[in-house]
Amino acid sequence: MQIRAGYDIAFQCLQETPMILMLSIHPSRAKDLQSPHRISFSQDVQAHDYLDMFGNTCTRIIAPPGVIEIKNEFLISDSGLPDAVAPDAQQTPIAQLPDDVLVYLLGSRYCDTQKLSDLAWSMFGGVIGGWQRVQAIVDYVHHRIEFGYRHARNDRTAFEGHDERVGVCRDFAHLAVTLCRCMNIPARYCTGYLGDIGVPIDPAPMDFSAWFEVYLDGHWYTFDARHNHPRIGRIVMARGRDAADVAISTAFGPAPLAKFQVITDEVSDEPTAVAPISMVA
Repeated sequence: MQIRAGYDIAFQCLQETPMILMLSIHPSRAKDLQSPHRISFSQDVQAHDYLDMFGNTCTRIIAPPGVIEIKNEFLISDSGLPDAVAPDAQQTPIAQLPDDVLVYLLGSRYCDTQKLSDLAWSMFGGVIGGWQRVQAIVDYVHHRIEFGYRHARNDRTAFEGHDERVGVCRDFAHLAVTLCRCMNIPARYCTGYLGDIGVPIDPAPMDFSAWFEVYLDGHWYTFDARHNHPRIGRIVMARGRDAADVAISTAFGPAPLAKFQVITDEVSDEPTAVAPISMVA
């Protein structure tokens, strides 16, 4: 299957503002692109990409004063299969974990493991380690938090999400990641595209989505505490310890959001040309 994805985002910069953008798909999905993946800007800026410590593609720009619109639209192929399910996957002993996986056992800015460790062990210590334990955590988080865009808050930690019992997809992911780490299961935060493919259409405006991955039996597996159901058509953009590592934009100066649109639609497998993107100055 093919998916048409992209965005139209704008910022109102009050002055010349250095920015880091994390708006590219993850390098691991580059081989699936069926059309060019190019970030376009409404103003003449110099942009260059680099890979961060987690292997994500970041774009550096210096945005001039005024409105800068940032666009991208591309086609990407996808297997059309739902997230893998491996109920027999076992938890890997810490001593056998690869060096680069250990960081995903540690607390981080939004995943405050020290505040939830006792709770995690009291609730999930008796569950068989591995897939069953992760699924028990996902089930708990799914029912613990009430989803609602009105509940969005960009500084809510996992502990606060557990206490407040409301949030958006990032809050579901943060709490699940934290509880997994408390149980010595490596877990990492993911962000990307997730369209309404194979499920009823959500009437709310499309947005980027957050989910998480856990390391079991030598593999990373996808889990989604908000939906708690295998989904089709995820396009990962970035992975990290938590949302602080994968922010879609980091501005070093005032740059309020002026426009935000995201698209993620399944299209036919017939050859399709992506229309040129027109920029609005």
